[in-house]
Amino acid sequence: MKRTTRSVLTLFALLALAVPFGSGIASASVPRASLDGQKIEVAAVWSGAEQKNFKSVLDGFTKKTGASVTFTSTGDDISAVLEPRIAGGDAPDVAILPQPGLLKDFVQRGALKPIESAAGSTVDQHYAPIWRDLGSVNGQLYGVWFKGANKSLVWYNTSVFDDAGVKPAKTFDSLMKDMQTVSDSGVAPLSIGAANGWTLTDIFENIYLAQAGAEKYDQLSTHSIPWTDPSVKDALRTMGEMVKGNFLAGGTSQTLQTDFPASVQNLFAKPPKAGMTVEGDFVAGEITDNTKAKVGSDAKQFSFPAVGSGEAPTVSGGDAAVMFKDSPAAEALVKYLATPQAASIWARKGGFLSPNKKVPGSAYPDATTRQIANALVSSTNVRFDMSDLQPSAFGATDGQGEWKIFQDFLSDPSNVDGIAGQLESAAAAAYSGQQQ
Repeated sequence: MKRTTRSVLTLFALLALAVPFGSGIASASVPRASLDGQKIEVAAVWSGAEQKNFKSVLDGFTKKTGASVTFTSTGDDISAVLEPRIAGGDAPDVAILPQPGLLKDFVQRGALKPIESAAGSTVDQHYAPIWRDLGSVNGQLYGVWFKGANKSLVWYNTSVFDDAGVKPAKTFDSLMKDMQTVSDSGVAPLSIGAANGWTLTDIFENIYLAQAGAEKYDQLSTHSIPWTDPSVKDALRTMGEMVKGNFLAGGTSQTLQTDFPASVQNLFAKPPKAGMTVEGDFVAGEITDNTKAKVGSDAKQFSFPAVGSGEAPTVSGGDAAVMFKDSPAAEALVKYLATPQAASIWARKGGFLSPNKKVPGSAYPDATTRQIANALVSSTNVRFDMSDLQPSAFGATDGQGEWKIFQDFLSDPSNVDGIAGQLESAAAAAYSGQQQ
């Protein structure tokens, strides 16, 4: 799959995602009377706090239109849930997909409906052109990017840092020294939700973008260079230094059984089980909803630092609304999700960034979130999540491809050549299968 060309990725960097800080919220024109009594289903990966907050957005749609919405949480492997439903003719009306690669997969198989007439003008009004590009296949719009993410953040327990006498690092070397200092103070420096393989791909992507640079990142994203390239092996060695067993909360075995919410909760257990975690802005929602810690005081964050002579990275992600069934209510929901009103409902609750440029900064609930949004906007080394750009069989499927191979890497970080070879074999198979 050559979903994302270099020109698209470069444009993405130049536009820097056009996140938040719009001048105001325009009104959406969704007629209520025509949708009274209509019912639709929406499926997404979100659970826990994210599911709760998205349901508030759906409640806003129901209040505005009269249509009722049933939400289905698929868990991380949304493809595994949707595939049999599509095959059985029972796909949800709308789904929120976390990968451009998966969106293209479904389009190529004729499973998705184009949304140009439903939401094209709304997208053009409220989004930078890159988001139309990432939601389109062969020039036709199929997805609305409702949620964005800044995945290049290091979240930390301020008490742990204070007790160890360390401050937010500005270089990767400093970060490694600080992790050792935190470890010496009696607290594991790092908590990772490695039961969810995507957390490991996020760490690799930050290291790779910071160390190898944007051009190499673009090439690897499109499989223009193999996963056995020396730049990949260098990044794996660097990652291995960071995720060695004595740095991990509970050690390697426990880390592989820890899911993302638990990895965040580890930082604020009594006593803390870890000092920091590397993950996106959405960590704030887990902190607020599932711990007693306060974001901005007990919990703070800093940007993932530069590696060597490279630039500090910004890896972004996002979730796009797509339509499996063409109905007035489904079209109205997709259009609604492209409006700043819909995004602002979740933005006010925290743990959320919108790629909708008309969402004002005042919609975000605290200075920390506005700081994260600003970091996303101002970065000069920003790229979309690499695994999300890959064919889903390689980049976004539980138990195989990148997710499984990086879990294997965590078990033995010294096996750099073997892991690089496994990644290349899996990538080659996925790209070959997509071309058939």
